[in-house]
Amino acid sequence: MRSTRVHLSAFWKAFCGINGLIPDPHFRGGGLHEIFNGGHLSVHADFNHHKELNLERRINLLIYLNDDWRDEYGGHLELWSDDMLRCEHSLLPIFNRAVMFNTNSTSNHGNPKPVTHPANASRKSIALYYYTATWDSTKRAHTTQFRARPGSSDTTDWSVKLRELAKDILPPVVVRAISKAKK
Repeated sequence: MRSTRVHLSAFWKAFCGINGLIPDPHFRGGGLHEIFNGGHLSVHADFNHHKELNLERRINLLIYLNDDWRDEYGGHLELWSDDMLRCEHSLLPIFNRAVMFNTNSTSNHGNPKPVTHPANASRKSIALYYYTATWDSTKRAHTTQFRARPGSSDTTDWSVKLRELAKDILPPVVVRAISKAKK
């Protein structure tokens, strides 16, 4: 068993350049994703800290499960530049396509154009997330950060921004009291 573990570790290191990747045993946010006609997922950068395991999120692996998916059905995965000025890649979610990318505070991605399948078939994918034990107190945890595309009707989620600002400027004792009061 140990030789297999070492072999897989070497594979992942060679494949993505990151040592010590850990899969999420709880599938927090991962697993099977399904988007129906009219649905979309706005461009965003993912949460970066798995609080329960105290791990840093590093890799997303998306596997698409859509038979005979055509360009006109929408639902493309879009990968946007760090500065959100342009879509760098638009990928059709075709069957057995796997997309793997580093995830950080500026890895902006989503499928912002709605699914429009003529037979009302849904867009299906499996999302797997990988972490490393590199989290430390110098890093700033954040939840999923939705981004506005230029020239679109996308909006910033100000409630998230205000919550994060409050965590940054309020003393920890006040933040904990507010969290307890909400529960």
